[in-house]
Amino acid sequence: MTSPTTSDQPRPTGALAFVTSGTPDAQEACRLLVDRYGAVAPEDADVIIALGGDGLMLQTLHRFMGSGKPIYGMNRGSVGFLMNEFRETDLQERLQAADVTPIHPLTMDVENEAGDIYTARAINEVSLLRQSSQAARLRVSVDKRVRLDELICDGIIVATPAGSTAYNLSAHGPILPIYSPLLALTPISAFRPRRWRGALLPNHATVDIEVLDPQKRPVSASADHTEFRHVVKVCVREDSHVEGLIMFDPDHGWDERILTEMFHY
Repeated sequence: MTSPTTSDQPRPTGALAFVTSGTPDAQEACRLLVDRYGAVAPEDADVIIALGGDGLMLQTLHRFMGSGKPIYGMNRGSVGFLMNEFRETDLQERLQAADVTPIHPLTMDVENEAGDIYTARAINEVSLLRQSSQAARLRVSVDKRVRLDELICDGIIVATPAGSTAYNLSAHGPILPIYSPLLALTPISAFRPRRWRGALLPNHATVDIEVLDPQKRPVSASADHTEFRHVVKVCVREDSHVEGLIMFDPDHGWDERILTEMFHY
């Protein structure tokens, strides 16, 4: 989740740290930029420059979540929805002009069959998926009120606006404007109720999902790239106390990217 960029958001400049996806293109881009602008360790940087694709951006946002350090990505990967165009020149000027968007992640608490409790954060989505050939049986509650006694499906997604154009969109979920105070609750291949297409929830809602037949129909739960298997209960909520910062060039900001996706056919 996000909140609007405000006039008192920092316009970072100065010391830069670089992280890369490790691909040859990203490594070469890093060498060129370090030669031109210099580099410091991440803990000493004013801005983190991420060179790669969307996977690297998610990893970097997780790594520096709550640090106050904004992340400016440049695309040196195969997918670049979260990245700016790569250019070797005018980097400091681009940072000065960039829009800074705060992001609040989701927190996922899971309990597995052994009774172990784990917590993980998600910037894009929390997803539950069947682990076997049999569909999952889930009970879905919102703010402690049961909304679906039984959902038989391949899985279910709780997506933020930032993640609404990722897995959520592939599962035919709605695209959310980046500043909307909403979460998308989207089923994956729902069998019963067959016509249920999901729901839009306020971002302050708490979603509880119970696995009804975990031994016969095992289910995994993932927060972005962090997966837990054989889960029996999952609780998802926005963590409004933790913030990450992502930067976009003003002529190709997040709102424009989402609008482009909405009208893509």
